[in-house]
Amino acid sequence: MKEQLKIIYELGKVRISLPIALSALTGYALFTGHIDGKGWLLGLGVFLMSCSSSVINHWQERKIDAQMPRTKNRPIPSGRISANGALTLAIILALLGSLILLLSNPVMALILSWVTLFFYNAVYTPLKKISAFAVIPGSMVGALPPIIGWAGAGGDPTAEVILIVASFFFIGQIPHFWLLLLMFGEQYQEAKLPSLNQLFDDVQIKRVTYAWVLTTIASAFLVIFFVIGNRFIMFLLLFYIFYLLSSITMSVFMQKEFKVRSSFYKLNFLYLFMMIFLIVDSIVRT
Repeated sequence: MKEQLKIIYELGKVRISLPIALSALTGYALFTGHIDGKGWLLGLGVFLMSCSSSVINHWQERKIDAQMPRTKNRPIPSGRISANGALTLAIILALLGSLILLLSNPVMALILSWVTLFFYNAVYTPLKKISAFAVIPGSMVGALPPIIGWAGAGGDPTAEVILIVASFFFIGQIPHFWLLLLMFGEQYQEAKLPSLNQLFDDVQIKRVTYAWVLTTIASAFLVIFFVIGNRFIMFLLLFYIFYLLSSITMSVFMQKEFKVRSSFYKLNFLYLFMMIFLIVDSIVRT
């Protein structure tokens, strides 16, 4: 039983699916000013849909995973679960997630959840076998969950506030994926996948990555000044952004080697802090 749960945990990419559910809760709290039982059900539904999408991704990339040291021990290539078994699990998770969303929230939340799954599994995953720039359309995966939460609470998905927040997560996904490609570029080449190293030299990669980080920070400023109302929360986010910007700037321009892994984690903390502080700001304002 313990081994089976571990397999489900790995296939569902729980460490990624939980923040996706949190971003949906962020959108919900932004509209309602609180998180009630309906909000938690929405978060659970989005979590299960995200897990299903991740399992499908494992199934789609099982042959490539077997070729890379980083992924060869994943459940399917290692033989801990069959490809058909993983696909069955994905269907079960999608059905459960869809049922929860359908019964507890407006149908728009369910539709947008399936759109998100489509972008990840039918757009980003096949496209990354063709181009290292697949991350750009694939970034819709990061932009849609807050809109799911907002729509699940009864909000208009085209409202200015939620589009500003979604834009931050859309733009932020690009350096997130790009830094991942930088960390594992050699392994991607071994698996015959497009890599940034094939397109740019080290100096160009650092500059382009830095430009995307600056764009992410600019979009964070929009959220801070046009969405968040609490001044203390604004100060905390601005303080972290200053730290993030100064550390990455030094890494790019003043150090011989660009610290990719460190920059990756620091950037991810910005996304996490933004979600938490948006929820807190929404609650304290009511």
